[in-house]
Amino acid sequence: MGYRIKDLREALHMTQEELSEKSGVCRSTISALENDTARATTTKTLVNIAKALDSTVDQLFIYS
Repeated sequence: MGYRIKDLREALHMTQEELSEKSGVCRSTISALENDTARATTTKTLVNIAKALDSTVDQLFIYS
């Protein structure tokens, strides 16, 4: 999932800081998710990130 967040973020030419501001999720959490070092996260966090990326939670889990 983390690589999808990063791919979608980079496709929008967005920094982690910008994603943080837009989603309301702290940058360190975004970094941990992108680097697969986060052990768990909430559904609310994923929903906020997905919305900020103009995406859906489902799309965060799609393998490409």
